[in-house]
Amino acid sequence: MKNNITLIGMPGSGKSTVGVVLAKRLGRRFVDSDLVIQERHGKLLHELITEHGVEGFWQIESNVNASLNLENSIIATGGSACYEPEGMQHLRDISTVVYLKLPYEEVEQRLGDLNARGVTLQPGQTLRDLYEERTPLYEKYADLIIDCSRKMLRDVVAEIAERYKKQP
Repeated sequence: MKNNITLIGMPGSGKSTVGVVLAKRLGRRFVDSDLVIQERHGKLLHELITEHGVEGFWQIESNVNASLNLENSIIATGGSACYEPEGMQHLRDISTVVYLKLPYEEVEQRLGDLNARGVTLQPGQTLRDLYEERTPLYEKYADLIIDCSRKMLRDVVAEIAERYKKQP
């Protein structure tokens, strides 16, 4: 069994929140790849997106994800991590990848200002377009898919912990 768990999913799906609680429950370190990106580049996500463009940011994100060399950690990725195969393949190699799945309506409800959150929207792209584009990518990379719709945080964490233990 791989001893890291990587959380993927749409912005607002709870990757960071679930990650912190899951790390406490399993006695693991918590790593937020968005924070690693900000630390390494000395800038906020939205500043990097403005400076490098959406696709340039995806490359930065992929490089950071591909460089993570961790053990016994819970990793929360940025929502756009799914776009870069190199970073995602590395995460699959070092961890069990868990997709926190939410229906579109709940994602829309949870998100505030998309720009402030560092959500990478292409010009003219709506949140629904983004959701429909990313969902098949999340499903492709996931070892486990957790339906988080209308579930309490503790229930999502318990389900991940239980299903992770049953992994081959």
